[in-house]
Amino acid sequence: MNIEFPVKRKFIIVLGCLTGMGALTIDMSLPSIPDMVIDLSSNLSAGQLIIGIFLAGFALGQLPAGLLSDRIGRIPILLSGTLIFIFAGIITSLATSMEVMLIGRFLQGLGASVGVVVSRAIVRDIASGKKAASILSIMVMIFTATPMLAPIIGAYLVSQFDWRAPFIAITIFGAIIFFSITNGLYETKKPDKNKHIKQQFYTGIKEFFSHKESIIGMLLIVIPTMGYMSMISASSSLIIGIYDFPVKWFGPIFALAGLGVLIGSTINRRLLKKFNILQIMGLGSFLVGLGAILLIYFAWQNQANFIWLWCSICIYMFGTSFLISNATAMALDPAPKIAGIAASIIGTIQNLCSSLGSITTGIIYNDSIRNAILVMAIFGFVTLVIYLLSFKVMKRHIVNLNSSMNND
Repeated sequence: MNIEFPVKRKFIIVLGCLTGMGALTIDMSLPSIPDMVIDLSSNLSAGQLIIGIFLAGFALGQLPAGLLSDRIGRIPILLSGTLIFIFAGIITSLATSMEVMLIGRFLQGLGASVGVVVSRAIVRDIASGKKAASILSIMVMIFTATPMLAPIIGAYLVSQFDWRAPFIAITIFGAIIFFSITNGLYETKKPDKNKHIKQQFYTGIKEFFSHKESIIGMLLIVIPTMGYMSMISASSSLIIGIYDFPVKWFGPIFALAGLGVLIGSTINRRLLKKFNILQIMGLGSFLVGLGAILLIYFAWQNQANFIWLWCSICIYMFGTSFLISNATAMALDPAPKIAGIAASIIGTIQNLCSSLGSITTGIIYNDSIRNAILVMAIFGFVTLVIYLLSFKVMKRHIVNLNSSMNND
C-alpha cells in the first residue's frame, strides 16, 4: 500500500511516537526513583524494578498484539493498547505503595507494547529492504528525540513539583497519542480470519524461525538492547548515587546518549543511499563492540573518570543507531504476510531479555561502578561476535535480495 508524501510524513511521525512510548515512559520516570522510594518506604534496588517490571509487561503484550493486528487490523489494536496505557498511567500517578506502582507499571508496559509491535508491522505493510530501513531510521530519529528530552523534563518536573509529576505527564502523553492515531494513521492490513487463531499463531512462529536471516536480525536487535536497557535502569544510581551529580543534571547527561542515537540515525539514512544494509550493520556492530570493550576495562578496574565512562556508553548507543533499524528490516523482510506476528516475536524476545538484563543489574547493583555497567559491557561484546559469526549468512541474503529485485 503506497501513500503520498504529505500523508506519509504525518504517518511516520505518529509511528515514531508510538515506537517511542516505551522509551519515553522509562526515561521520564528515571529521575523520580530516588524520591519515589523514600515516599513509598522502599529502597533503590526495589525502585529500579519499575523499569524491569515495565519491560516484562512490554514484552508479554507483544505476541497477542501482533497476532491480533494480523487478524483484525492494525488500528483497533493500537487504540485498545493506548487506552490500557492511559488507564495504567492513572494508577502509577496515584500509587501509594510500591506494590501498586509495580502493578501499574506492568499494565503500562502491556499498553505500550502495542505501539512498538504494530508500528513495525505497518512499516512492513508499506515497504521492504532499504526503503523499510530508511523509514525505520526516521522513526528512530523521532522516538529518540522524544525520550532524549524525557529525562530532562522528568528531572525538571521532580525538582519543581514532586516525583509523581513525571507519571502524570506520561499519562497525558498517552492521551495525545490516542488522538494522534485517530487523526494521523489509516489501516494498512486487511483482516485475516481464514485460519483458527491458534493455527495462525503457530504457523506464523514456524515461518519466522524458518528464515536464518530473521533469526540473526532478531539477535542483533535483542542483544545490544539488552545491554543498553541494563544501563538505563542503573543510570540514575550511577549518575546521582555514585558520581554525586545533582538531580537537575541527570537529564542533560542522559540526553547525550540519546543525542548519539539521533545523530547516528540521521547519518544512517544517508549511508543507506550508498551502502548495503550489511555494511552499515557492520559499522554499528563495531561501534557497539568498541564501547563494550572500554566498559569491560572500566568494570575490571571498578573505577573510571565519569567523562570517559559516559563517552564509552555514548559510543555504544551511537553504534545501535546503525545496527537496530537495519537489523529490524532484515528480520522482517522474509515475512510480509505475517508482519504483525514477526514484529511481535522480535519485540517479545527483545523486551523479555531487556527485562532480564534490567532486573539482573538491579539485583547485582551494590553501589559499585562495575556492577552498574557489567551487563552492558558483556552484551555489547557479544553483539560484535554474533555479527562476525553470521556475516556469511547475511551476505548471502543481501545477494539474493538484490538478485530478486533486479529480476523484478
